[in-house]
Amino acid sequence: MGDRAILRFAHASEEELARILDFYGIRWEYEPQSFPLDWDEQGRVVESFSPDFYLPDFDLYIELTTLKQSLVTRKNRKLRRLRDLYPNVRVKMFYGRDFRNLLVKYDLHPSSAP
Repeated sequence: MGDRAILRFAHASEEELARILDFYGIRWEYEPQSFPLDWDEQGRVVESFSPDFYLPDFDLYIELTTLKQSLVTRKNRKLRRLRDLYPNVRVKMFYGRDFRNLLVKYDLHPSSAP
């Protein structure tokens, strides 16, 4: 599981999800892998996708998208590209409403809930 002493999350929602996973004893890794999505003419990676979490016991990546709609659209495009290039990689996208529903289900009320 993640080490909070040195781990810095990009968004408060990621930290909250880590707490939920820890509470239920679900092993996770934070942004453990970046998947190349596009390359330039010299073969250098120019675009990649790094899902927020990997759950090794489930062989599942999770991406939280609690941002504004324009950024959600961009992430959706990246997710489609990842699925085309890496069909064996399992990724679940959690949208803002999914995350808010998760917080309600577990009666959590972080001040930074999206």
